[in-house]
Amino acid sequence: MSFNIDELKKKIIYRSNYRGTKEMDKLLGKFVKKYINDLHEKDLIDLDKFLNIDDTNLYNFYNGFQTEIEIEKNNISLLFKSFKY
Repeated sequence: MSFNIDELKKKIIYRSNYRGTKEMDKLLGKFVKKYINDLHEKDLIDLDKFLNIDDTNLYNFYNGFQTEIEIEKNNISLLFKSFKY
């Protein structure tokens, strides 16, 4: 199976902008827009996984609140946590 980085980027951009809540659409949309072209393949894969986490847990994680799930510590979660909207 070949890996198409451009298709993955398109999927990530779409998923970041159509979350279900306007707040997370804006937050994740800006986050992805800022970093997507600077990320390597592994980080893009991690970002794709990160975007599969539900809005409530991502919102809580971003704001330093307790989450219902454990969010993997990697480059993407660290970038997101320090991202200034």
